[in-house]
Amino acid sequence: MAEPSFPPYNVGDLGGQARRRAPAASRNVEPIGDVLADWLPPGGTVLEVASGTGEHVLAFARRFPGLTFIPSDPDPQAIASIEAWRTEGPDNFRPPLALDVRSGQWPIARADAILSINMVHISPWEASLGLLEGAARLLEADAPLILYGPWRVTGEALAPSNEAFDLDLKRRDARWGLRETGPFMAAAEERGLALQDMRRMPANNLMLLLRRR
Repeated sequence: MAEPSFPPYNVGDLGGQARRRAPAASRNVEPIGDVLADWLPPGGTVLEVASGTGEHVLAFARRFPGLTFIPSDPDPQAIASIEAWRTEGPDNFRPPLALDVRSGQWPIARADAILSINMVHISPWEASLGLLEGAARLLEADAPLILYGPWRVTGEALAPSNEAFDLDLKRRDARWGLRETGPFMAAAEERGLALQDMRRMPANNLMLLLRRR
């Protein structure tokens, strides 16, 4: 079954700031990082969209010192958690941005790569379209948009555990749910992004690599 990627979080207090922990992050950060080692550019700026607790960006900033990581999230509590984790991060872990992907005005003009972990299935379809449109604006030719999470792969049967996960998501919010890769990639193509690679990950998740044409 795909790993849950929504509250409850384990919340602590660090110097007056709420430092959140997501149990799934500690389990998936290493396998995600192994794929990023193949897909990220050797240098430049990586924008992480919907950074959540901030645990992933902390780990990746440590693992890839040649890259600058800029986290972002629309939730003020998430921003506070990211900033709390940043206090023990390296210099390439930059301050978080308040970013709603559905906005046509992002607070950053360009990026060499965009990373989004566990956002697409726990947000409205409009957020997926906003992510694709933002990537089309910010990325230069051949730059990567990298996604991680559970998906419905067009033409493949969905694992029963992921079917149950999808139903649970929709009970929480009717706008949520596992997205089908076919329609998502069609929307990406319309915005100048093409699927280059797909990796099977633990717990019935996938990583998708799209590149700006």
